[in-house]
Amino acid sequence: MLDILHHGGAEGVTGSCHQLILNHDHSMLIDCGLFQGEDEAQDSFEQLNVDFDISTLNALIVTHVHIDHIGRLPYLLAAGFAGPILCSIPSATLLPLVIEDALKIGFTRNARLIEQFQAQLERQLVPLPYGQWHTVVDAGDMTTRVKLKRAGHILGSSYVEVSHQNAQGEKARVVFSGDLGAPYAPLLPAPKSPYGCDQLVLESTYGDRRHPDRRVRRATLKAAIEQALANGGTVMVPAFSIGRTQELLYELETIIHQERGARGRALAWQDLEIIVDSPLAARFTDVYRTLKPYWDAEAQRRLRGGRHPLSFENLYTVESHAAHEQTVAYLAKTGRPAVVIAASGMCAGGRIMNYLSAMLGDARHQVLFVGYQGAGTPGRDIQAYGPRGGWVEIEGERIDIKAGITTLSGYSAHADQKDLLNFVKRMRRWPHTIRLVHGEQNARAALKRELEALYRRKGREVEVINAE
Repeated sequence: MLDILHHGGAEGVTGSCHQLILNHDHSMLIDCGLFQGEDEAQDSFEQLNVDFDISTLNALIVTHVHIDHIGRLPYLLAAGFAGPILCSIPSATLLPLVIEDALKIGFTRNARLIEQFQAQLERQLVPLPYGQWHTVVDAGDMTTRVKLKRAGHILGSSYVEVSHQNAQGEKARVVFSGDLGAPYAPLLPAPKSPYGCDQLVLESTYGDRRHPDRRVRRATLKAAIEQALANGGTVMVPAFSIGRTQELLYELETIIHQERGARGRALAWQDLEIIVDSPLAARFTDVYRTLKPYWDAEAQRRLRGGRHPLSFENLYTVESHAAHEQTVAYLAKTGRPAVVIAASGMCAGGRIMNYLSAMLGDARHQVLFVGYQGAGTPGRDIQAYGPRGGWVEIEGERIDIKAGITTLSGYSAHADQKDLLNFVKRMRRWPHTIRLVHGEQNARAALKRELEALYRRKGREVEVINAE
């Protein structure tokens, strides 16, 4: 059985980095992500060190461009990795934007150094079409090929199939799930299971829970906004710049369209401003628009019908920092109904923090969580203590939480427990070993129990490992 080393994303939910050992001379890396929240080392620089042997690395494979999967890439290259960086075609378009932003935040703001790094990245990037085998190692009698399949998590996201044959002619198939998306996610087709594998490295972020269906989550989203409309307040949505922001815009366009169709031009919805206050999110949204061929069938039908799910009348973007400060002050003072989508998704920095500082203490407003809040992040604290009338500390200031707090797990970009089980169940050849990664302890324990029960019911054997 091929050995797998985990350099992150094993005991926590962030920092995904998995090394598949092919033999003494060859290996490949799947993702190289940044740690966040409680996963982050006490010494913030120590987590950035690439403290494992990269001399045998034949390739880095990027499953998708979220920072917890690619944030250590600058440090990997700085450590001397000069091999190919394999990813999907959409990810190859998005990756330079994410890395540029990551460099400015945590590495350097020197324009010349950023340009040099981006040039190096471009030389090493190898965009791969979905569903086609690509040879990574061809060393005499040993061959290793990889294939990317749609994961449905964000645009360009992939799971990775690895087909390996050693010098003795023995074959092995390993699948790395990356982050799997939920079915019926806006814009993206649902992931389809591979034929089968020997080993599966499976994410478990929501391994202990189920998401509500799409109609329920859209109704909850609409109700939260209508509450803010009635109160004369703002709905603050902490969201990742890539993926969640675009899915929310798609759903908001749907609700606005339905409201106009049902009641003519309903006044409250006609006047509601949808504000994307993130230059990075705005850039990603522009790129999403250029990647329409990768949208799902439903989104394609809307385009043909003359609708523009990511570009509509009520949508505004805030670019400059001065405009951002003016927007925060204006909304906090006037109570004009608005939906503000801003990073970061876990409230661990970024422009959303200024909105929270200004509005968390005002009962007119709402905070709407649509994504996972990692343990140790301000987002988790607001989510946990806000409904109980608690408080949170932001930049050294204690703020009593009076704004409404709503959590919509149905908008998670991650598969839930049922989806993860189906990913295995729908394989023709089930894996004999499943390594659970990218999940908190409770989520992994629950998914482990369900997987073992699934195999018992079918009279099959499996070893489910909580990766370390």
